[in-house]
Amino acid sequence: MAPAEAALLISCEAQYVMSLSNTGIRPVAAVLAVVIRDERILLVRRANPPDQGRWGYPGGRIEWGEAVHAAALRELAEETGIAADSPELIDVLDFIEADPAGTLAHHFAMIAVACRWLSGEGEAADDALETGWFTLADVIGMGRAASDKVEAIARRARGLPPAG
Repeated sequence: MAPAEAALLISCEAQYVMSLSNTGIRPVAAVLAVVIRDERILLVRRANPPDQGRWGYPGGRIEWGEAVHAAALRELAEETGIAADSPELIDVLDFIEADPAGTLAHHFAMIAVACRWLSGEGEAADDALETGWFTLADVIGMGRAASDKVEAIARRARGLPPAG
């Protein structure tokens, strides 16, 4: 791409972002609860968009006035029935997705939080189709069956370097 085309594209993107901010549309802050128990990683298969049908971490939107760590523990309990404590920040990720026409459909600022398992086996609630405990090798082998960044977050939670 020529420098002039790149500058025009950046200008158009900036104008689009500014138009969104003028309409009150903002990224959504959300949490991902990352639980590792006996070398297995808890994942849920999502019942709803975005990522419907794909494996990912339990999580959801942070409620008004709710601390990030409290949101992670709440979402974990709501989606799986699992109780945990000692949440620690793992990473912050952007999830930006367009619809088939190219219009921005979802924009989440996802905060991944490691949680120490206390009790519960994992029962799928209304926004999850099923739950499962997976080894890191299982997660690596999921490919497109897993949401973006699931493997990277699992590696980071286990103290491993990124794949590559």
